[in-house]
Amino acid sequence: MLENRKAKFNYDIKETVEAGIILTGAEVKSIRDGRVDLKDSFVKVIGEELFLINADIARFKYANDPKYDSKKTRKLLVHRKELIQLASKSKQWGGTLVPLKMYFKHGRAKVLVGVGRGKKTYEKKNVQKERDLDRELHRDKLKYMVK
Repeated sequence: MLENRKAKFNYDIKETVEAGIILTGAEVKSIRDGRVDLKDSFVKVIGEELFLINADIARFKYANDPKYDSKKTRKLLVHRKELIQLASKSKQWGGTLVPLKMYFKHGRAKVLVGVGRGKKTYEKKNVQKERDLDRELHRDKLKYMVK
């Protein structure tokens, strides 16, 4: 399971949907090896289809494909009802569609797509401060319990 940790930091995720993804065999093996980067990727509705854009799936080391493009656009598979729901929620909230996780379920590659609104800089700083305070409190509790 590969997680896009930056997405949870940069976006306030409101809703998620699981989507299948169309891949070649070498890409599936590369994902199983954990050679995927979802950091700068996003999901876009084009026409009546959903696409994963800018996801970096590294070339499988034993694949013989010299023209392989690791950041090509890949089609995501969702039900029409889910597609309409995602598109309407992103327009309603003024948010973006972000891939949160890539994992295997019953042998098939899946992408967890979230509808999120971008956080402002001060919101990100507040989250970081809260994490630091929680970490410090936890450390103090452990130190106090040891004595």
